[in-house]
Amino acid sequence: MHKITKYLWLMLLFGLLILIRFFEDELFYDPYLTFFKNDYLYIDSPRREILKLVSFTTLRYVLNTLISLAILFVLFKDKSIIKFSVIVYSLAFIVLILVYLYFVINPRQEDYYMFFNIRRFLIQPIILILLIPAFYYDKLKK
Repeated sequence: MHKITKYLWLMLLFGLLILIRFFEDELFYDPYLTFFKNDYLYIDSPRREILKLVSFTTLRYVLNTLISLAILFVLFKDKSIIKFSVIVYSLAFIVLILVYLYFVINPRQEDYYMFFNIRRFLIQPIILILLIPAFYYDKLKK
């Protein structure tokens, strides 16, 4: 892939991640968006529709994951990296969504901070931020 083409693809893909974040209020049902913008440690959990919330959180995770996998492919052009990343994203989703569900179903003020961080891994491309340097370092070692 030519360098200019590579950079254009990366700009487009990172732009898509930014657009998901920028339009999160319009695209996804998530009463926790405004909840966590306020002083959430001292207020009660918002009213929510659990199935709708989990569905939209899953949709957002899947969109971020697909874009992240495309970014990894553009950066490293290695199918084994993509296969490994799919496994990482899949296992992370299973663990995170189970913990997320626990916090959604059993909201307790003392758990809000942990819930905030678990939710962050589901709705933001944090795993990508962890994988890029790991794969880059691995590539340098080889």
